[in-house]
Amino acid sequence: MKRLVVKTGSQVLCDESGALARPALARLAAQMSELRSQGWEILLVSSGAVAAGTGKPGTERLQKADPVTRRQVLAATGQVTLMQTWQDLFQQHGLTVAQVLASKSDFQTRHHYLNMRNCMEGILAAGIVPIVNENDVVSITELMFTDNDELAGLLAGMVNADLLCLLSTVAGVFDAGEGGKVIETWDDERHRIEDVVGSGTSRLGRGGMHSKLSAARKVAALGTAVVIADGRAEDILLHITSGASTGTRFPAGTVASPAKRWLASADGHAAGAVRVNEGAASVLCDRKRLSSLLPVGVDACEGDFKRGDVIRILGPGGQVLGCGRSQYDREEAERCIGQRDQKPIIHYDYLYLME
Repeated sequence: MKRLVVKTGSQVLCDESGALARPALARLAAQMSELRSQGWEILLVSSGAVAAGTGKPGTERLQKADPVTRRQVLAATGQVTLMQTWQDLFQQHGLTVAQVLASKSDFQTRHHYLNMRNCMEGILAAGIVPIVNENDVVSITELMFTDNDELAGLLAGMVNADLLCLLSTVAGVFDAGEGGKVIETWDDERHRIEDVVGSGTSRLGRGGMHSKLSAARKVAALGTAVVIADGRAEDILLHITSGASTGTRFPAGTVASPAKRWLASADGHAAGAVRVNEGAASVLCDRKRLSSLLPVGVDACEGDFKRGDVIRILGPGGQVLGCGRSQYDREEAERCIGQRDQKPIIHYDYLYLME
């Protein structure tokens, strides 16, 4: 079966007052149910909990609360409404749903990552639709996802999805250099992020076009096609999955290994870092070569990392080149700095380089 990850933004699901727009959810549930009958496995990443909690009795007392506490309480109250609505709508089509609340810690270590992946695989194998949202109730600022675009991208890599749909209230990515037209197919050699992205975020969500582009390019590079499109458009999911020209499509690159897909999700919480010299940086960034990171190319170590931890690879100027799973702890790595004929600090199979 083919796998589809659908991410719906708050503005797609909510009306101007911030309440859930049940007809909008019903249209999407009907489309996803139709796709299930066509042989697609569906994983839904649904925003809307915080927005759904806004305005409920008692929440008016949160006006003076700090932003994290306010978000936690609104998410806790709104998540009940959000899931109950999705459950009712999918049940009308004979489908069972499962609630999954995720936090960054679920992606932090290989052990946690595999536990989450096994859970997702089990739910999908049972023919159930997992509905995932960030666990805002327990998340704190430094452990929050940038937004649900990031979460959806991580999950798409985790389950090796064939397609990721990022649904918002825009028709796609607009290119100011082409008369404001929607870019049908993104090409990194032709299009520049700074030419098409405005700053700012929506009233109901944390995300913006920059986060969507970042997630889309990263996921596509790992082997999953991505489409950014207007979730309010009629039968949008059916059009996208049929191959119709709608929204902005990011073609899938070469499918990455499970280990590299995990590393792509782990770069944000590395335990330490190694700084490499110009020669090592040049070799690592040469896409025509498959190279491990050897001690001879390392100038310095940072952080208290242990063997098996994820560590960042920093260039001579401090720029992040990628990350990988260390085969040394810091003390061992420092003893081997600059030496030849030593085992790699990071083997190529557990090395992920930024695009």
